[in-house]
Order: sequence, then C-alpha cells, then structure tokens
Amino acid sequence: MSIKHLISSTTAADKILFAVLMLLSLSGMIFMHEPLSRNATVEIEVNGKPGYLLPFEKNTLVSVHGPEGITVVQIKDGRVRFTESPCRNKLCVRQGWFSSGSVVCLPNKVVVTVERHERHPTQVDAITG
Repeated sequence: MSIKHLISSTTAADKILFAVLMLLSLSGMIFMHEPLSRNATVEIEVNGKPGYLLPFEKNTLVSVHGPEGITVVQIKDGRVRFTESPCRNKLCVRQGWFSSGSVVCLPNKVVVTVERHERHPTQVDAITG
C-alpha cells in the first residue's frame, strides 16, 4: 500500500478524526506547560557537592564561592544565568539565559541545573517518609 493510495482512500471522517486528535495533543502541551514549569527547582553544585536548592519561580541573586572565586547566579522570570564568574573565558556567562538543563563553569567547578518535578519537591513520598 503506497502513501498516495492511503491518502486517496482517506474519508472525511478520517480527516476530522485526525484533526480532533491533533487538537487534543496540542492542547495537552499547552495546558501541561504551566503546571510543569511551576514545580521546578534550581540546583547549584560547587566542586561536586550540592550547594543550593532554590525555587525556580522566585527571583533570586546568589553568590557562590567556588575554588577560583565568586560566581554569581541569577534566577529571574523563570530563567537562570551566570552573571559573574572569575573564570578567564567567561563561557558560562556568555551562555546567557536558560530554563532547562544544566550550565557549567568548569574553572570554578560550579554546575547550575534546572530540574522539573511532577509535584512539589518538599513533599514526603512513600519511600522517604
């Protein structure tokens, strides 16, 4: 069965069903984006050890003491960035704003990670509590 034959044999009901399924899929993405972004945290590790766990929604400016000096991390309007760093090339500062994943300052050994949670991270679950 070729694609051309498949398309020509599609009825109006098939096209309507396809359109409805596409709308449902897109609406799910729109409605789930906001709840998922609310339950996010920013984790800052220094020299391989956890340093800070901050809410992603709250605008914050944090000074992190790494082996090379002070790195400043800013959380603002649902985004994160390095604003200052003692490293020579300042690649972490040039990375700019990010809202998911991780950015690393290798010389100062600072890792900033945005983690998304399905529910609030301070809630106790069956395993821990």
